[in-house]
Amino acid sequence: MRDHQLKVVVFTVLTVLFLCYSFVLYFKDYQETVPADALAQKGKDIWQQKNCGSCHQLYGLGGHLGPDLTNVYGKREQPYIEAFLRTGTTVMPNFHLSDSEINALIAFFKYTNTTGVADPRSFTKHLDGTISQQSSSVR
Repeated sequence: MRDHQLKVVVFTVLTVLFLCYSFVLYFKDYQETVPADALAQKGKDIWQQKNCGSCHQLYGLGGHLGPDLTNVYGKREQPYIEAFLRTGTTVMPNFHLSDSEINALIAFFKYTNTTGVADPRSFTKHLDGTISQQSSSVR
């Protein structure tokens, strides 16, 4: 009987700790250090609407079918990125994006390129479960 009571106590304590941790994370006010401008925010919305994260990654998080696009703006020229967005590839479908949607996505890629690098293994892990980058690794 004593073993059962110990299990109940451990379960109760772990449940309470989980709920407290979730409450803190949910209500903590996280601020972007470099907020996106309106065009980049529109590009982020398009990224989410087209479900780009199902195939591509940002900061090492997301799908694995396509490449990580966190720093694509820093590695490729804008016309190169625009060509992919306009036509797609054999694997990536052509979403028939308008010029304004393409410009917004490019602004979003430009923004993500300024916010860091896409290697989560190098991120600093905090006690509250969040991660951040050292300022020296930000491009």
